[in-house]
Amino acid sequence: MIVLTDIGGEPDDSMSITRLLLYSNEIDVEGLVATTSVWMKNKSHPEAIREIVTAYGKVRQNLLLHAAGYPAADKLLSLVTTGQPGYGVGSTGDGKDTPGSELIVRALSSPDPRPVWVAAWGGVNTLAQALVQIRGTKPPEEVKRLVAKLRVYTISDQDDAGPWIRANFPDVFFIVSPGKYENATWTGINTVVKGIDNETISNEWIAKNIQQDHGPLGAAYPDVGWGLEGDTPTFLGLIPNGLNVPERPDFGGWGGRYELYTPSVGALGDMVSGGIPINPETRPIWSNAIDSYTPYASADYGRAMKPTRDNFTDFRVTLWRWRDDFQNDMAARMDWTVEPYAKANHPPVVKLAHPDQITVRSGEAFSLSGAGTTDPDGDSLSYLWFNYAEAGSWKTPIPPSGAENVFHATFKAPDVSKQETAHFILKVTDKGSPPLTRYKRVIVNILPK
Repeated sequence: MIVLTDIGGEPDDSMSITRLLLYSNEIDVEGLVATTSVWMKNKSHPEAIREIVTAYGKVRQNLLLHAAGYPAADKLLSLVTTGQPGYGVGSTGDGKDTPGSELIVRALSSPDPRPVWVAAWGGVNTLAQALVQIRGTKPPEEVKRLVAKLRVYTISDQDDAGPWIRANFPDVFFIVSPGKYENATWTGINTVVKGIDNETISNEWIAKNIQQDHGPLGAAYPDVGWGLEGDTPTFLGLIPNGLNVPERPDFGGWGGRYELYTPSVGALGDMVSGGIPINPETRPIWSNAIDSYTPYASADYGRAMKPTRDNFTDFRVTLWRWRDDFQNDMAARMDWTVEPYAKANHPPVVKLAHPDQITVRSGEAFSLSGAGTTDPDGDSLSYLWFNYAEAGSWKTPIPPSGAENVFHATFKAPDVSKQETAHFILKVTDKGSPPLTRYKRVIVNILPK
């Protein structure tokens, strides 16, 4: 992953850098590029990135007590660079290559076959310049191959280069909620939702679990200015948690759920925040999808977990439905920066007693099992099986035939007239502090009788 960040413009980029470093053992960071945006048009602040990476370096040895693979701070510092010094597409073109754009070109040109994810937290003219360079210096077949390696997730359009890329490079894999910020999936990370417990995005929770008594990295995490971690959804879906499938945004995960279509973005003449004109989209992109979600809550008596009476349906739901899980996960990792292994919590290891894809026929009962699931700290575990209807082709929810909060659950396949798919999620949460959650996804292929 390569980050393009307008850090220095507002605090949330510093928050997101802090969280990303806690997962740098699982996400291969190849560049941290300071860029401009509509909010900061003619300067960038790589020194702000270096300050947080330096704080990470002071706690890296403690992180390694809990998980292997955390890169040395010196390596990460060597990846900090700058992009275009000016604003938007007007600052791209012949002779306007920068260290940031050249870094993107090198990553795409590497023999490493893995996709290159560009997480855009500000403007994307540095990426636009990289594509201009590739198109101007390489034969068409090579351009096509390199563009096919690219995965882009932008936090709305914060300069005019995003729409330009989507129009001029129609094959680029692009996740974005175009148009006004209030219409964006990423806002689900900090939306206060009426009817649920919003504690894990409260300032009190942040101070207790992230900022205070959590060493140099926690101390580097700023107070909320405009919004909490608005840029973080760009990489939440890359964290290997058993739920996320990065190549399939329509499957849903911590970063939200997105479908491939050509969105309508409002009347011509409308503006995105900051005065960026809204242009009609010219081709399908990965954009807002809608989930219908009923939270579960602990019960005082009887079945330990029961669905609430509340149901929520909109595009932000696709992200905030997982919010407590990923907030607690960050809090635990922040504990890792200061605590020995025995005094911190670690996520459960979820196992399935069968393949993660099975085939059944209409009307057939089938059982799903998480037998073999363990917890590294010996914590008690809570289980929850549910059908994630929106992620499959069969959109009608399939209820369990009995209790859903046990390690194995039984369902009955619906009657179908053609082959359909249904996604079932096993959510396992330990009873440590903070409680940590991991998942397994089972795709059930349903055949007609």
